[in-house]
Amino acid sequence: MDPDIEQSLHELLLRLAGRTPDQLLWRFRDWLGEGAMGTLARTLPRSLLKHRIDLDQAEYRLLVAGLIPHGADWHQVSSTLGVDDVTETRYTFTQSAPEWVNSVDSVSVLLHATLRGRADVGEVRQSWRRLGGASGEGGAKRVLLVTATAGQPRLTGELQRVLRVMGDEEPSVEVIPPRFDLPGYHRAALAESELVCVGAAGAGHRLVAA
Repeated sequence: MDPDIEQSLHELLLRLAGRTPDQLLWRFRDWLGEGAMGTLARTLPRSLLKHRIDLDQAEYRLLVAGLIPHGADWHQVSSTLGVDDVTETRYTFTQSAPEWVNSVDSVSVLLHATLRGRADVGEVRQSWRRLGGASGEGGAKRVLLVTATAGQPRLTGELQRVLRVMGDEEPSVEVIPPRFDLPGYHRAALAESELVCVGAAGAGHRLVAA
């Protein structure tokens, strides 16, 4: 796969976090990690239109660069460009795990064992997301935030599979490349995140200052 096309789509899917339903976003990322570009070209533009998710100019350019070469319908792609500003995130975040998470968090333990000291991985953090204004802990969702210097789509797919095995059917995994301008969703999550572990590339690729 052309690495520029792959990177364009990965960055687009990062920018769609918090705006696209979780059950769709994780599948789009899984297909990208597997190189299923034809499937993405058929489904992503149509899903954006169905769920009325408008793209700004930068996102639209990423969509064009990523999917037009793989046969996406030009009319559908061009119809995704919105006229209004992108809506700010509807979610709030907290470092505090909900009560239903055991005192020894088995997911964090597994992530630590998988990613600590790993090549191309920088910092690994997690936050808990809730719909803005929601009370109670039943709707809390883990959001994983990882910096990686290479292979971001495949690492995303790998970590999604890990979380699904551990019971999260619609995992939220944000693998962030170097020099990526973080959207508001990610900035809010990072502001209320805790460190899980650091990979081999951690020293120069921290999400939060030490």
